[in-house]
Amino acid sequence: MRKLTMLGTGCAMVTKCYNTCFFIDNGDGSLFLTDAGGGNTILRQLELTGFDYQKCHHMFVTHGHTDHVLGVIWVMRKVADLMNKGKYEGTFHIYCHEVVMDMLLTITKMTLKKKDLARIGDGIEIHEVTDGESVELPFAKLTAFDICSTKAKQFGYVLDYPDGLRLTCLGDEPFNEHDRAYAEHADWLLSEAFCKYADRDRFKPYEKNHSTVKEASELAETLGAKNLVLYHTEDKTIATRKADYTAEAKAYYHGNIFVPDDLETIELG
Repeated sequence: MRKLTMLGTGCAMVTKCYNTCFFIDNGDGSLFLTDAGGGNTILRQLELTGFDYQKCHHMFVTHGHTDHVLGVIWVMRKVADLMNKGKYEGTFHIYCHEVVMDMLLTITKMTLKKKDLARIGDGIEIHEVTDGESVELPFAKLTAFDICSTKAKQFGYVLDYPDGLRLTCLGDEPFNEHDRAYAEHADWLLSEAFCKYADRDRFKPYEKNHSTVKEASELAETLGAKNLVLYHTEDKTIATRKADYTAEAKAYYHGNIFVPDDLETIELG
């Protein structure tokens, strides 16, 4: 059984939950990590889930905003430390576009200890991917795509599993028609939803180039997605977020709706 575990579900400036990032248990003993939030809280979140680093050899980083990329530095440090202690076997692969690649190389060069830094290129491999490029991973085919962000270059991705299951991660900005082929008829669609449409005047999502629950749900309906996961939200309404977001989504989308909390696991099938 494949499973999705949300390490964080919030937007950049949240304090009541962690920034949006997650990992997938591929059902074959391997784990696939996506983004890592904005700090070393990622290590705590991973620890709380019982995350086994030795089972994770592949990671995707969507873009270079602080709430997505800075935690990656901590993951790299952790993996390098495990390697240097003889507690991690094999290679840790990170997939990202060239802007993120440059960020990771620059920040690690400035901050990591020499023996940890030496693991980059010798155990930790950063791979540049381009728009539409596919990579055959041991558990699925990964296809990266440019979400055509108006703020900073950002990639989403599709995972196509051998049994036909398709999971599409749209990143954390509104959908662009450029990416329809990657998202249409997805079994699982992962989409940002900054707030409820009813709260748009309060949270002003459009000023930040984000969507509301209504728009994300209408999109999922139009694309024919079977399951919709909403994340990257505000945290001021977190006490009632799951119920309130689900209720608004049901008005526009007729598939299965998931509004997870931090550390919640969803069975993907």
